[in-house]
Amino acid sequence: MDFTSFEQFELNRQLLNAVADLGYTEPTPIQQKTIPLSLGNHDVLGIAQTGTGKTAAYLLPLLMKIKYAQGMNPRALILAPTRELVLQINEAVGQIGKYTDLRHVALYGGLGPKTQIETLRKGVDLLVATPGRFMDLYRMGEIVTKEIRTMVLDEADKMMDMGFMPQIRSILEVIPTKRQNLLFSATFGGRVERLSGEFLEAPIKVEVSPQASTAEMVNQVLYEVPNFRTKINFLDYLISKDQFQRVIIFARTKTTAENIYKFLARKVVESDKIRVIHANKGQNTRINAMEAFKDGTLQVLVATDVAARGIDVAEVSHVINFDLPLIYEDYVHRIGRTGRAKHTGEAITFLTMAEEYHVQKIEKIIRMTIPRQPLPPQVEVVETPFDEQQDMLREIDLQRRKEDPDFKGAFHEKKAKNLPKGSKKPKSKSAGNQPAKSGLVSRRPGVNTAPKSGPAKRTSLRRGRR
Repeated sequence: MDFTSFEQFELNRQLLNAVADLGYTEPTPIQQKTIPLSLGNHDVLGIAQTGTGKTAAYLLPLLMKIKYAQGMNPRALILAPTRELVLQINEAVGQIGKYTDLRHVALYGGLGPKTQIETLRKGVDLLVATPGRFMDLYRMGEIVTKEIRTMVLDEADKMMDMGFMPQIRSILEVIPTKRQNLLFSATFGGRVERLSGEFLEAPIKVEVSPQASTAEMVNQVLYEVPNFRTKINFLDYLISKDQFQRVIIFARTKTTAENIYKFLARKVVESDKIRVIHANKGQNTRINAMEAFKDGTLQVLVATDVAARGIDVAEVSHVINFDLPLIYEDYVHRIGRTGRAKHTGEAITFLTMAEEYHVQKIEKIIRMTIPRQPLPPQVEVVETPFDEQQDMLREIDLQRRKEDPDFKGAFHEKKAKNLPKGSKKPKSKSAGNQPAKSGLVSRRPGVNTAPKSGPAKRTSLRRGRR
């Protein structure tokens, strides 16, 4: 059956009125497929990228099942990997359940548990939690799990990337085995498949688009940029343009994110129009930055991947990948911050020669070649400093060794190439006629060619060699 409106689902009037208030008129593909299965008590494995409406896909049937406030203990549990995503889901629960009396609470770390405990003690129907905080409060005796009948695991791939599997397994041991399970992930690799086998019982797989596909509403483009300073110059050029109204800039490290923020706040964007968030920022700082970005107070948000899956803003005009992520699936989640809710968006990626390796891996995952464009002539291209050039060459060497263990490295080849004419290449250290370096101990038992000074040091080195 084709579902063309929410009225066709077996939902109560309270939920349908809330859906209408939110402006949802037609179910998205993931909602069309997931809601009937979930209402029919099936275990579901949903493969859907961010921005496709998957949160409502599991919340509508879940809230329909628990219907109204009852008792003191939770009857449903939603687990998510980050505080930002937990807050986002909890906000969606409030919006979709606003005409019900259902009680829900967001449980996450980064701040004291006192307020969360007080809410739990008043009685709660639905928990939205990070795995760590859930287990902390369970061990304190503040969560009674015996009435949980539905469990949702959102962003399962990110859960595994962040090392949450031991905690998830601990949670599975303390909640009832007789329950409905729903697992959602943007990608479906081997690890997610193994988790689904462990977590789900005879699941029905719902895949609304090719795994790890990128949003159709997002225009993607790559620019080859030789170095950090030129990246900054290009960023200056882009952010100064009028169409860059609401922008997220992703950096790989906290240090890079801070440097981008300081430069833009000093020279390009008014200081009250830009914020930076990363793991070192306090919980309240991160939440306030998110809220300011959502309500349009901020023009630019600079972030590391800690925020890649916690931002649900319908009108993000641009996502800029200042660096490529090392977890390649995160590219999908980064650019999924734009092109949401039927709005178009643009994802711009800066690419150095050391990142060429990573973009090839990403293109394999997303099953497309990202179009490349030349840098605009207005952007000043700076000569790459020697140290930065050497760092990139070393990184390329490491990448080539990863693909070919016999590869000796560009530095090795360069050294041999630069030997004077007529001179012989140095013999390898494995050659029998190589003398031992001063201060080292011969590998042959009973032979010590080290200097006689420092006997204590010789003994220590000999032991270390064994």
